[in-house]
Amino acid sequence: MKIALISPKGPLYRARGGIFKKSLRYQPLTLTTLAALVPPELGATITLYDEGIEAVPERLDADLVGLTVITGTAARAYELAARFRAQGKTVALGGPHVTLLPGEAARHADAICVGYAEDSWPQLLRDFRQGRLRSVYRQAADFSLARPRMPYARRHLFRPGQFLTQAVFEATRSCAHDCEFCVAPSAWGRRQYQKPVDWVIGDIAQFGAKKIIFIDLNLISDRDYARELFTRMIALKLQWFGLCTVLIAHDAELMELLARSGCRGLLLGLETVTAASLADARKRFNDSVDFKTLIRELHARKISVQGCFAFGLDHDTPEVFEATVDFALEAGIDLPRFSILTPFPGTPLFCRLKAEGRILTEDWNLYDGQHVVFQPRAMSVQQLAEGHERAWKEVYRWPAIARRLWKARNFQPLALTANLGYRFYARHLHQFYTCDWPRL
Repeated sequence: MKIALISPKGPLYRARGGIFKKSLRYQPLTLTTLAALVPPELGATITLYDEGIEAVPERLDADLVGLTVITGTAARAYELAARFRAQGKTVALGGPHVTLLPGEAARHADAICVGYAEDSWPQLLRDFRQGRLRSVYRQAADFSLARPRMPYARRHLFRPGQFLTQAVFEATRSCAHDCEFCVAPSAWGRRQYQKPVDWVIGDIAQFGAKKIIFIDLNLISDRDYARELFTRMIALKLQWFGLCTVLIAHDAELMELLARSGCRGLLLGLETVTAASLADARKRFNDSVDFKTLIRELHARKISVQGCFAFGLDHDTPEVFEATVDFALEAGIDLPRFSILTPFPGTPLFCRLKAEGRILTEDWNLYDGQHVVFQPRAMSVQQLAEGHERAWKEVYRWPAIARRLWKARNFQPLALTANLGYRFYARHLHQFYTCDWPRL
């Protein structure tokens, strides 16, 4: 059996004509994990294609083609699916968008996987081999990641050097919070799934890298699990980067353990500097933390901060852009990142805006966090789009970069390289706006 696994990409990241001439991303885990889950008894030959680093061939030497789909790449995934089905290939689709909109996805595939694929994907492949493929495979109600014999991702199936790093790991999935805009609770629920700590440590050890990235949505969601994981990581003498909520501010002991385990950078979903907008996002717990104090505490422990903000919440006015840039400079955020609030289908935000008649388009190509796809409440569509772009350019001017890194006392080459990458992004973002602003 020959299997081709594809990660299609949207216009910002596609290999040809994208905003970057070379991939500035870490190697994603999805395709390499799916490859590891292929049952050994099938004797399959597996080829991976990530459109962010290379073009997908017009014709594939494969019996079955699997595509992982997020909302922003759905149209491209459906285009590729149609091409390969016309060539007589069997096509399977999975991923967050498929889980959120299975009815839509099913019209474009021979089979779909809804939910996490650890059980359903191997079953789909066995059924395909036996000639009894079903149209829908679903995550079981008793799904668990607590399986010590789970195979490690086959990271080597991508060539070294195609991404910034291949050392990408995962300990947990989903998140206990219910932020209105977040895909995770709508697609997979609020229960956090956890891999055994022994398995995670084994995965890190067998790969052998000393600088790694965790892609978990919230590594500190379960404090007991986090303490066990961080304690075990101390002996590995790593430097690692990951994500967590600002609630780390309320646990000084855990923050200290985080630093001792080798944490050198955290992505924090700060979302907004407007207090009323936190309620809009159903992220009131952020309001319990003084962001500047937290950032100062992390910097004192040599932990860099990537602070993420979303523009377009209901209480955001045109003044929010300058206020957010000023905050990023004053707080010394090592790497600020901005997005336009995006109501992904199936989320409470999408349902609310749809009921209010504020969804302007369901062209999934534009659901990438960089386009305005809904009518904001307190500003025009054009004000939101232009303000977002202006914030990117302001915060990545040379004086702004210098001020932030001086404030953070972060003079490491990696910090400068990351800022240069985002500066390039900011200065070219305007070339990739592909929609006309409705005059509403």
